[in-house]
This record gives sequence, structure tokens and C-alpha cells, in this order.
Amino acid sequence: MSTVDTFGAKSTLDVAGNKYEIFRLDAVEGSARLPYSLKILLENLLRTEDGANITADHIRALAQWEADSEPSTEIQFTPARVLMQDFTGVPCVVDLATMREAVRELGGDPTLVNPLAPAELVIDHSVQIDFFGNSGALERNIEIEYQRNGERYQFLRWGQTAFDDFKVVPPGMGIVHQVNIEHLARTVMTREVEADGARVLRAYPDTCVGTDSHTTMVNGLGVLGWGVGGIEAEAAMLGQPVSMLIPRVVGFRLTGGIPAGATATDVVLTITEMLRKHGVVGKFVEFYGEGVAEVPLANRATIGNMSPEFGSTAAIFPIDEVTLEYLRLTGRPEESVALVEQYAKEQGLWHDPSEEVTYSEYLELDLSTVVPSIAGPKRPQDRVDLTSAKRQFRADLEDYVHKSLEEEGATVNEALEESFPASDPPAYSETDTHTKDAEHHTITGTEPDSDRASSPVDVVMADGRSFELDHGAVTIASITSCTNTSNPSVMMAAAVLARNAVEKGLASKPWVKTSVAPGSKIVTDYYEKSGLVPYLEKLGFYIVGYGCTTCIGNSGPLEEEISQAIHDADLAVAAVLSGNRNFEGRINPDIKMNYLASPPLVVAYALAGSMDFDFENDPLGQDERDNDVFLRDIWPNPTEVQQIIDASIDKEMFRASYETIFDGDERWRSLPTPEGATFEWDPESTYVRKPPYFDGMQTEPAPVEDITGARVLLKLGDSVTTDHISPAGSFKSDTPAGRYLLEHGVDRKDFNSYGSRRGNHEVMIRGTFANIRIRNQLLEGVEGGFTRDFSQPDGPQETVYDAAMNYQAEGTPLVILAGKEYGSGSSRDWAAKGTALLGVKAVLAESYERIHRSNLIGMGVLPLQFPTGENAESLGLTGTETFAVSGVTALNDGASPRTVTVTATPADGGEEISFDAVLRIDTPGEAAYYRNGGILQYVLRQIASR
Repeated sequence: MSTVDTFGAKSTLDVAGNKYEIFRLDAVEGSARLPYSLKILLENLLRTEDGANITADHIRALAQWEADSEPSTEIQFTPARVLMQDFTGVPCVVDLATMREAVRELGGDPTLVNPLAPAELVIDHSVQIDFFGNSGALERNIEIEYQRNGERYQFLRWGQTAFDDFKVVPPGMGIVHQVNIEHLARTVMTREVEADGARVLRAYPDTCVGTDSHTTMVNGLGVLGWGVGGIEAEAAMLGQPVSMLIPRVVGFRLTGGIPAGATATDVVLTITEMLRKHGVVGKFVEFYGEGVAEVPLANRATIGNMSPEFGSTAAIFPIDEVTLEYLRLTGRPEESVALVEQYAKEQGLWHDPSEEVTYSEYLELDLSTVVPSIAGPKRPQDRVDLTSAKRQFRADLEDYVHKSLEEEGATVNEALEESFPASDPPAYSETDTHTKDAEHHTITGTEPDSDRASSPVDVVMADGRSFELDHGAVTIASITSCTNTSNPSVMMAAAVLARNAVEKGLASKPWVKTSVAPGSKIVTDYYEKSGLVPYLEKLGFYIVGYGCTTCIGNSGPLEEEISQAIHDADLAVAAVLSGNRNFEGRINPDIKMNYLASPPLVVAYALAGSMDFDFENDPLGQDERDNDVFLRDIWPNPTEVQQIIDASIDKEMFRASYETIFDGDERWRSLPTPEGATFEWDPESTYVRKPPYFDGMQTEPAPVEDITGARVLLKLGDSVTTDHISPAGSFKSDTPAGRYLLEHGVDRKDFNSYGSRRGNHEVMIRGTFANIRIRNQLLEGVEGGFTRDFSQPDGPQETVYDAAMNYQAEGTPLVILAGKEYGSGSSRDWAAKGTALLGVKAVLAESYERIHRSNLIGMGVLPLQFPTGENAESLGLTGTETFAVSGVTALNDGASPRTVTVTATPADGGEEISFDAVLRIDTPGEAAYYRNGGILQYVLRQIASR
């Protein structure tokens, strides 16, 4: 409740006889010229002004925003609600449960630990594709999901009853971001509050933070929101505002229309490439201009979804008629739609392309120039024109077949000549941008367990299928993820392409694991109404689950014979998915090359069966008259696709599906539900355990200290993502996490995934930095979660976890050295939690992505940055030195030093290396969190003192 109204902004809005309290933006001079996204922030400050944390000066600073200036003013953003998925949500609820106990131990009331903002959790990240390619796959996968995760689900059901304002969407209902735009998002929130001694109904913009980076999908609906770490989300639920600097805003003008051969996915991959190249990390992106009205809501959501891939904090579309049409289509009540329209127009939030809005930077895309594309083999911004895909695949293959060829002294082109026909186009040209010195380049990679490079390989399956597997074989083709399964235009295009393919007599290749995992049951409804389901199923594209599957590593295992052949021959095979992430090691442990593509192209690659395929010139097969069939012969006509969509989707589908969204099926309703204000921890549980964050915590924080005698746990290069750091996907018996579970009586078949065990810190710290593709520069020729253990003589190779435990036993603090864009990728709180629990006290990188830097501070880890233009190599750091960091203690006096002194002492007693590193604690709020040992400790002390 606002206790101060310096600008007299409080007013009343009458909508069809209903009166709402609002805070008028036009009460503040300068508000009219602000970009849409900053107007949302301005209203947020007006409504939460309290004269202390949020003052009139903050409001004036935002209203007087200078587009050209660098961010320097800190403001406090109070999101209207918090959105979670179960991978990141389970540890949030675990932490809240632990906080209740800690508050009690500090003499406070445990029931004070409660969400103060509405919190909604969608269970969508736990289903795995164990079964596929048949009509029983969906039911069997759900059964196994409950068998694996019943303990977690019981815990979440306890949380739903124990905490106020906390709702859980049960398994099998859809992907969190699609459920958000189709049902949970309000666009304009209403909430009954106490004001001037009376209860009033307040209306204000819907805003949210989410524990998944693709929370930005809701930006397509005009809702300002973005991904934060679970740590920040917990604090937001407990009433803590999100500290942020007033950002730069990039204006992105869209013109023209998407050509017939391209899709919304191709638009997104093009925008991702443009914005990543432009540089938008930490900025808002806002779409504007006459072309905005021509962009369907589903396409807006698809674009907003990919904001983390191009690095921006948010990528938002303003409210207009398209927004209202979508709200009506998805079954929102008419009074809610009327409120959205009138509120937006009253507050200057309605999109008017004739208005002059000033932005910090400008970009423009003519949609008519977009061409069919894929992105890969390991980053979403690495877009490739479909016409160049075969040639680029061959160029990129160099990075994936290297070790065995090095041993044989072979060159890249010799290997490719062995693998592919000589009549194919040359593997490289002088214009290839991903290759250097290709003609005489000898491969010098470090692929583990590689003893051959020859291919293809003969495979005989137990059911009698036989075929050859080669480098580039598409072993997974998956229509999956929130990015595209929310968009009827691409989903229906995939179904129409499947129909056209079947009618031409084409079939998916027998080595391809095919799947469809819709973002909501609405997709199934309109698929069935269109009559196209049999064609998808004929090609093996059966529905396998409603959730985030292949895109997050829940692809399930490949068939055993295929997996064995890939391993034995060290084949570089591929996955093609309609997702948003394709980082190394993410999709499947057997698959090295991962490509993002539109749903119709996913189907096309299942037909082709290989990345070594030219859709322009290579036929997909032959029809009944033995005529060659090319992709152009079966590509869906966009006019027909739209006609089918119009005839197959209506608002009753949405109303029927979402009326019982929180009820769940019989499995969910029959789960035993624990009771009580505090949770009874099971000491034998391997899924949910009480974490040690608050062990021994005192009412007052101890002073922060400088770092001395630290050793380097890992020395890493550029673009190390949170996928490299945080445990995700499956893991094997010989890993630290696998050994832990075996020691606790868990059979290998019941390991489940790291994501499913995020509520058990013992598993998660053992999987931190254990990605199979991470490259620690302390070791040569080794990939995976290994390091040198300098606590032992000569620093032998050891797993990261075991080395860290050895360091902890002798009281040695740890540091990490890294390059540019450290921590890019998903908003994985365990990337920071695991780092802290391993004993890392500081990370020294060239640059950070926003969420991970913030999360490190939230876990009490110092984010340090090399001086501009410097890095570990230029400073002569090898990672074998002993490190000290001085100047940190200035934080105890309330100061926020911009630099601290780092001193590295070589192991051989050589000359010390000393330099000033930038201390990336950017706001006073972050400094307060660090002084308290982390954001949760800060919040806990605030609650305990009430």
C-alpha cells in the first residue's frame, strides 16, 4: 500500500460502473514521452512510493529519463506477481520451508514467511520422453513422471496448502509460459487493498518476474516481466523489490510482412541474430511503428520469448487491438478486456504509431526479407540460411570429429571426403564465417573416448530395422518448447507439411526419435478439430507430453542400439528441435550438434534424416510414380494454414481447458498431502532435503572479509553458460551425483534428472560444473566436470566436486577465472547456489550476463571483472596461482567501492601479479545483500525483526 503520494497521482477510473483506484501517469511531468516499458515502471514507482525505499526523487529520475545516458540511477521495481516452473520452483519452496524454520529459531513467527505477491507455479519441466512414436506414449510418459516425481509433487501440494497466495498448476497441463499468456496473465491486475481506512479495488499494470528466463514471453501481451534467479523470485514473493538501474531502451521498428516461405520462427532467429550482434544485454527492447499492428499476438509472444537468447532484459510489445482480440480468444471475461482497453488508453499505454517516442537506440527489420533459417549447432544466435545449412554443417563438423583424426594426422577435408561423397559441394569456402584456415587445418580437438572417425556405421535394431548412421544423422526431431508450441501458425504448418508428405508417400527415417510436446492442451484440441493428427502420427510425431521436454534436456534416451553405435564410432549426430536453447550437452548426452528450427522444418529434417542435406537440390524421396519429391513440393501454403487455423480454434477451447487448470487429474488429486505450517523433512529423501543456507545464522551479520589464500577451481573461456555451470539433464553412475545416489540406495534406472532433484542440494552441488562439454583450461585435452586439485601435491586431475571438498576440508577459499559473457543462458539459480556451496568466494570474469551476476551476489559470491581490455591471458594468469582480494571490507562501512585489488602469487614463487578489478556490486541494495551473506539471509533478518 502506498503511504506517500507526492505527485497527487491517486485517482479513480470508472469502467462500466466499476470503480478502480489508479495512479495516473500524467500527474508526473515528462511521462508522456517515455517508452511504453518505462511508463510501466513509472506507474510502479508511483503506486509503491513510501518516502524511504521509493522516493519522489526516484520518480522524477525516471520521468526525466535521458535516452542517450548510460544507466546510473537505481530504482526499486515491485512485480505484481511471481511465476515459477517446477525445476526452479521446487528449490524456491524448499527455501521458503527452510526459512520458516529459521525464523522460528531466531524467535520469530514462521507463518510470517508467506508470499506477499501472488505466486503461481506450473509443473511442466519434469516429463521426459521415455516413450515415443506410438499412441500410448503420452500415457506411459505421464505414469513414469509420477513414479519419478511423486515425492516432489507431494512437497508442492504441501506448499500449496501451507502458503497463502500460492497456486500450483499440476503436471500435464502445459508449459508455464504458454499457460501464462493463455490464462494466468492479467495484462491489467486488480487487487483489493486498504487505503485511507477503507477497502478499495486497485487497478494497475500486470508485471511479473519468473524463475525461468523465458518469462519474457508474456511481453508479447504487453506485460512487463523477465526472468530472475530463484533467489530473487523468493525475495520478490516475500515483498522485496527488485533493485535495477533505469535501463536503456532499444526501439525496434517492424515493417513489411512475412513472406510465404518463411515462418514466425525464422523471424525470431533473424531478430535474435540482429540483437545479439547489436548488443542489448541489460537493455529493454521495445517494438513500435506501423508494422506492430500487423504482427499477430502469437508471433509477438514468440519474439518476446527469445529475449534471453539475444540478451535483453525484456522485449515488449505495447497494448493494442491485437492484444484485446487475443484476450477475448483465450476466454478472458469481457469486463477484464474492457478494463485493459480503458486503463491502457487512460494511462497513455495504448499503442499509437503516430506518437513520437524517443529511444536510446534504434533498429529496424523489414519482415519481407526474412528467409527460412535454422540456428546451430550450439548457440541460438548462430543463424544459418536454410539454403546454406548443408555447407555450414560441414564447416562446423570440424569441431566435432577432431580427436581421432588428430591421432591419424588427417585434415578436416580428408575426413569429410571419407564420410561424404566426393560429388558433394566443398566443405569450406573463403566466405565461411565459422571457419579459419580450413584448407590445411589439422584438427586439434580433445574429444574423449574416441578411437575412430570412419563412418557410416551399420546398425541393426532388435525389431529388425537396419540402416547406416553417419556424422550429422538427425537422431532427434522434436516439436517442443514454449517458443513455438504456443504459435498456431507454425504448429499448423507442421501438420499441413506432414499431410503433404504422407500424401506424397514420404516417411521419417527409422533412426529419428520423433515427438510433439505441445505447450497446452489447446494445441491438441485444434489439431484434432483440423483432422491433421493422423498425418503427424504417420510420420511418428505422436504427442508425448504437455511440458518442456527436449528443449531442456528431457529428450529421454535414444534407442539402445543407436546410442551404442554413436558411442562406439564417436559419431557427431544431431538434434533438430523447435526450441530456444541448443547449448552444448543440453539436449541429449549422445548428441553433439543441436539445431533450432521451425516446427515444419523439424518435420522436414525427420524426413531427410541428416543435416548433410540440401533441401533445394536433394529430394526427400519419391512419390508413387517414382518422381523426386522436394521440400518445395510439400511446403505448406500460408493461406491454407490460416484458413485451417480460423476453422479450428475458438474461445470455448480455452474456457473448457482452463476452467479446471488447478484441479489436475486423478493421479494428482490422490497424492497424499502433508500438513502443517512447517515441513517434516524426510532424512532418507533423495529429492527434497533441508539446505544449509541458514545453519548457524545469527540475528546480526558478521562483517565481510577480504579473501586470502584462494585457489582457482576452474579457469574458463568465453560464453560459459549457466547450462555449463548448473546441473541439468541426465547423469551417469560414475559421476559424483551418481555415486551419491547409488550410496543412498537409488538404482541407476531411478536416477531421474538433475532438474528433478533440484530440491536436494547434495545432488546439485555434485553436478555443478559437471556438464560433459565444459572445458576447464587448467587441464589439457579434457572435457567435462574435472579440474586440478592443488590441495594435493602436483595438483592431480580430480572431479570438480571432490576437489572442492578437499579444499573445504583444509579451509581454502576458491575463485573462478572466466572470459566474456559469463553466465549467459537460462536463469538457473543453482548455477549460483552450487557455486557458493562448493566454496567459491569470488568469480573474476571479463563480463557477465545480468541474471547470473545478480544471483552470485544473492548467494554471497563476489562478482569481479577484469580491467577493461584485460583478461587472464593478457595478465599472465595461468590459474595455478594463489589469489588474494583486498578492499572488500570497505563494504562494512556502507561504501560501495568500484574496484578492489587482486593479487596473484605464482606457485613457483615468481613475481606477484597485481591489478584492480571492477567490483560488480552495482547498487546499494546488492551491497546490503552481500553484507548479509546473501539475499535470503537479508530477507530472513527483516522478517525475524518484525
